[in-house]
Amino acid sequence: MHNGGRINGSGKGRGAVRAGEEGAEVIISASRRTDIPQFHGEWMVNRVRAGFVDVRNAMFPTQVSRYSLDPHKVDGIVFWTKDPEPFLEKLRHFEAYPYYFQFTLTPYGRDLEPGLRDKGALVETFKQLSRRLGAVRVVWRFDPLLLNRRYTVDYLIEAFDALSAQLRGCTRRVVISFIDDYAFGNRKVFQTVGSGGVPLEAQRRLATSFAEIARERGMVVETCAEIASLSKYGVEHGRCVDARLLEEIGGFKLSRRASRYEELGKDRSQRADCGCVESIDIGWPNTCQGRCAYCYATSGPAEVAKALSSCDPAGTLLCGAIDPASDRLTDHRGTGDPRDRSFRFGTCYGQESLL
Repeated sequence: MHNGGRINGSGKGRGAVRAGEEGAEVIISASRRTDIPQFHGEWMVNRVRAGFVDVRNAMFPTQVSRYSLDPHKVDGIVFWTKDPEPFLEKLRHFEAYPYYFQFTLTPYGRDLEPGLRDKGALVETFKQLSRRLGAVRVVWRFDPLLLNRRYTVDYLIEAFDALSAQLRGCTRRVVISFIDDYAFGNRKVFQTVGSGGVPLEAQRRLATSFAEIARERGMVVETCAEIASLSKYGVEHGRCVDARLLEEIGGFKLSRRASRYEELGKDRSQRADCGCVESIDIGWPNTCQGRCAYCYATSGPAEVAKALSSCDPAGTLLCGAIDPASDRLTDHRGTGDPRDRSFRFGTCYGQESLL
């Protein structure tokens, strides 16, 4: 590693650190925009084999960035999924990386999640993944939380109690969030799911009940990108892309400075209330076949069908291909990216660095 310095148990740096020899490192998010483990696992494996991935800028689509997937330059991978079952046989390809899963498992039926398997089967997949990786590396997402005529506060509390009982020992962290009203394409989410949101008093009641139940099951509950503070009800603000968790998994420290340890900063490309650290998301909207009614990354069946027709497991981009005539490709391998510039320190407790 170009930054094989050490820190002691207190997190304070000591000794010289060599910087810049191999470029800055990155955290890969795979992906907030789509379910890569469920639907694009072959593409992901092919990118790891190739050693790089291309990402199109969603705001400026003619701008394409190329990032290294060399295990020495990737600080970790965060996989987001509702069903990683097709991906289990591919996990061997990622043994060189620190990684963990954000596994969404909700209490909703096919009225809201028509593309998912039976929830009992998903629970078994969750358990299988946890047995493979350990409870630390499988984060349970019980979100987004919404209220309508069918899904009441009492329903959500009872469902959380039942699911958490089944997942006891399989995870230690639960992430919740409350549905927001937004429009993607011509689709308005509140109208689609028949919800008026989750009032603050209902949020407090849910947080209180979830925190109490989770404690009994050896779990903690955290929120994702929520404005309201629920700490006095037992629920803290969380970080879905969490450098601390990657540090625990990998046995190192991630720093924003090469000369001394300094905790990674917040990802400024995310919402103001998001606590995630900087990462590179390699997904693309309208490439998930889950058809969840509350999804913010799909605009409709026609758009999904069009995007999926452009997905090639052998492609460098998840969706589409680079057009040399109109696209501008920037190769960040060896130079890093200002959105994610981190330095890895081996943790040291009176011994040699782990790196």
